[in-house]
Amino acid sequence: MKFGGTSVGSAQRMKDVAGLITREKGNVVVLSAMSGTTNALLEIASYYKKGNRDSAVDTASRLEQKYLGHIAELYASAESADAARDYVRSVFSYIEALGKEIFTDASEKELVARGEMLSTWMVNAYLQEQGVNSVLLPALDFMKKDEQGEPDSRYIKEHFAKALAQHPGADVYITQGFICRDAHGAVDNLKRGGSDYTASLLGAAALAEEIQIWTDIDGMHNNDPRVVPGTRPVRHLHFEEAAELGYFGAKILHPTCIQPAKFAGVPVRLLNTMDPSAPGTVINNIPDPGSIKAVAAKDNITAIKIKSSRMLLAHGFLRKVFEIFESYRTSIDMICTSEVGVSMTIDDTSNLSGIVADLRRYGSVTVDTGMCIVCVVGDMDWENVGFEARAMDAMSNIPVRMVSYGGSNYNISFLVREEDKEKALKALSAKLFADD
Repeated sequence: MKFGGTSVGSAQRMKDVAGLITREKGNVVVLSAMSGTTNALLEIASYYKKGNRDSAVDTASRLEQKYLGHIAELYASAESADAARDYVRSVFSYIEALGKEIFTDASEKELVARGEMLSTWMVNAYLQEQGVNSVLLPALDFMKKDEQGEPDSRYIKEHFAKALAQHPGADVYITQGFICRDAHGAVDNLKRGGSDYTASLLGAAALAEEIQIWTDIDGMHNNDPRVVPGTRPVRHLHFEEAAELGYFGAKILHPTCIQPAKFAGVPVRLLNTMDPSAPGTVINNIPDPGSIKAVAAKDNITAIKIKSSRMLLAHGFLRKVFEIFESYRTSIDMICTSEVGVSMTIDDTSNLSGIVADLRRYGSVTVDTGMCIVCVVGDMDWENVGFEARAMDAMSNIPVRMVSYGGSNYNISFLVREEDKEKALKALSAKLFADD
């Protein structure tokens, strides 16, 4: 069970989470830092790096007072409250001590990790005060990256099992999300997906019955509720469909964090902390043949088209084009080709001028900015007749710059102008979900 920063953002929220995680015994609970904490710690780190120790200490003092205020609301006994105050003060004494040394990137990671340590300690102490047999498992004991900077799955599985075995029969196990060690043992973090990634890695390592991601949103919606009225949660997704949605606009899950669960065959359920009785969204490896699940949109897209008569039957042309994007470490979202040209989209324009200059060695280049990718997600296997026609029919009155289909069995994507995004989403929703 994973809970984000807003779910533990106040004393009352922590109490609510405590009620959810103790409804059954044996749950492993991954917690993020309290909302606002990570940003404050990064601000402190920034001050330290700039040599502005006074501002760092002032920011840390304000954050410490915020935590001390939560303690007064969270604990019923004076003994528990005093222990929590002592712990919080020790953490902020450590943060202040970091600023007295040479402050490095490693120091920043040590500092930022204190956010997750604070939230997990406080929730664990509250559970113990309530008579729950709760155990705090330090994530730094088993979460580790390999030499390539990727999670070391074998190490995680082995050491997580050892950590659980040391405390058999506990009512609940609490650990930190996001933080880990690098291959050399220094404190690091998972970056992509954060605490969701931790939950997925641990759920896969333990072959859990289910990985639950608790948010303040009721599951993945079938399109943007800010644009299309009457949206509703999608109750079931294949892992591949969830990955497509995560990349093309859904804000709940980063595509990377799904992978460990997918490979281990452990289902992921998205649940709503504001409505715990809602069924949420289940993500697993079970397909729904012939169904269209959702529509998502990705803004701030730039389209690049290179046209060259020399491309005709020329070996190596695409390789040269792709090598240019690789040299600038820029990913391509969509691609369409013809005998004399190729069109691509990117969402990172930090190296656009260099990319365009290099592409012009091979042909004429045009650039369209202010574009948007609208993606239809579902069972798009080529043998399923008719779904392309329904999607294309919905877009019949909207100018479409590019269409991409066939790269995946789970999506068809349209590139349109950003000003046509709302019209496209509404048209697709009306055409694809009208009968649901």
